[in-house]
Amino acid sequence: MAERKPIESWLTDMDGVLIHEGVPIPGADSFIKKLRESGKPFLVLTNNSIYTARDLQARLTRMGLEVPVENIWTSALATAKFLDDQRPGGTAYVIGEAGLTTALHDIGYVLTDHDPDYVVLGETRTYSFEAMTKAVRLINDGARFICTNPDETGPSTEGPLPATGAVAALITKATGKKPYFAGKPNPLMMRTGLNAIGAHSETSAMIGDRMDTDVLAGLEAGMETFLVLTGLTSRADIDQYPFRPSTVADSIADLVDRV
Repeated sequence: MAERKPIESWLTDMDGVLIHEGVPIPGADSFIKKLRESGKPFLVLTNNSIYTARDLQARLTRMGLEVPVENIWTSALATAKFLDDQRPGGTAYVIGEAGLTTALHDIGYVLTDHDPDYVVLGETRTYSFEAMTKAVRLINDGARFICTNPDETGPSTEGPLPATGAVAALITKATGKKPYFAGKPNPLMMRTGLNAIGAHSETSAMIGDRMDTDVLAGLEAGMETFLVLTGLTSRADIDQYPFRPSTVADSIADLVDRV
């Protein structure tokens, strides 16, 4: 196998890699500090579309992780970039929070429930039967169905919560229409992120804690992949998949010297 080029830019997942249930993972601060000192392009990624990049920046700062807002890339931003490329100045009926609605407003989209071009489903803690019914009817009337990410559950201190993928499955059952998912593992999220920082996949690396999203997306985008074991995937889980990460590390602390 051809030897990979040196890593000149880094993409890293947030939850399970840098933080866990609101607490920084040991070594995360050193990794971010080393990235910033190196001057190498980098992005912190999340499939969660609830928060804006500015919200996430403030959240990370409170935990002692100094990440500039322009170095944060969410599935909401990837979704907005996709829609802006597909149909500039379009309209959408949105189920989601400020992270998604702000991203769509920023590309000039009009949010409406009257004959929208798209129904866009994102993360929210208040999925309502009324909103889902409206989405089903609009899709049946011809609106195209887009989702920020396929994650079926999300974490909370009380246990797993139904997430975008689970609600998308409900709407698909009711309409017979499958959505287009913009977030991981779609390599679109990685490629749009790389474009945002002027990086190239051949010289970029992706760090994640999930084989089915982070590693798969990085692999399909042509990047070197690092799996850390501080999140949802254990070492024993790796062999369940027909693909492997380039490197397995115990935690982000083990990757500081790679920057």
